[in-house]
Amino acid sequence: MNTIKCNLKSAQKTKKLLIENNLLDRLHIPIKENSFIFFPINSFKKTKMIFKNGIFEKKELDKVKKKDFKSLLPKNIDVPSSFDVIGDIIIIEIKENMIKNEKKIAKALLKTYKNTKTILKKAGEHSGEFRTQALKYLAGINKKETAYKENNTKISLDVEKIYFSSRLSTERKRIFKKIKKGEKVLVMFAGCGPYPLTISKNTNAKKIIGVEKNPIASEYFNKNIILNKINNIEAINGDVKKIVPKLDEKFDRIIMPLPKDAAEFLYLAFHVSKKGTIIHLYGFEHEKEFNIALKKVDDVCRKHNIKYKLIELVKCGQYSPGKFRICVDFKILS
Repeated sequence: MNTIKCNLKSAQKTKKLLIENNLLDRLHIPIKENSFIFFPINSFKKTKMIFKNGIFEKKELDKVKKKDFKSLLPKNIDVPSSFDVIGDIIIIEIKENMIKNEKKIAKALLKTYKNTKTILKKAGEHSGEFRTQALKYLAGINKKETAYKENNTKISLDVEKIYFSSRLSTERKRIFKKIKKGEKVLVMFAGCGPYPLTISKNTNAKKIIGVEKNPIASEYFNKNIILNKINNIEAINGDVKKIVPKLDEKFDRIIMPLPKDAAEFLYLAFHVSKKGTIIHLYGFEHEKEFNIALKKVDDVCRKHNIKYKLIELVKCGQYSPGKFRICVDFKILS
């Protein structure tokens, strides 16, 4: 196993840099020898580019033992195959054949994941104007508010009253890594602020405006700006149809992370775009029908006489069997 060697004084700094560049191998356990620590790495070549004077050694490392709450339950019990972790809350989906054992499942999760304080279950689909989801308490502390950390950012939210996906943390990182110094960024459907907040904390963007219609999400958005001590974000509570046409400026980048039908609002982005503006448009499409997303962009651009250049279409995670959240990145040419 390839490792990078460092003394204990620089261990935290080295680990942080490895994590930021996705170079830390999380499947193996680092080892300590005398006053040195050896971190497992997943790419020798890339790590050497970052740590030009680094010391690399081959080591036999133990594999990380995965936490398995299933081992605390009888083998004949059906359990969720996956779940969402947001701060100290775990949200699970309980199918009909699991209902009679849902409390046992919840307690097993609490025992396994020591940093978790609450287990909730999905009590319906995402619905309504704000695409929120009803959640039912199962075990632990009866609460639905939590504090979540992502990409150097602290995010406070109510998981039932606000649409939020922790699974998009990698996608948010993909976006903020593209942002150049001095950019002005508009985020429509900003929610409690994950895109604006992570952009502000990880880039040198000049100004970020986030527009959100859900008053509760907007309230948390403003709280999170204060929580993160940020001064280059403006959070606006209101309907993008009314707010965006009144914005008296053009943006370098426009992000549209509405989980459904964002293309219907694409014409609004043209009001505040200019030559060179990059738009990130999200949507859900079947893996065999990604061309539909491209056609939506093309149809709206043609209707409004907008010339554009496709940059890429990115899969941002599976939503359901065969269906993915996707992002179409394109650039305004005129």
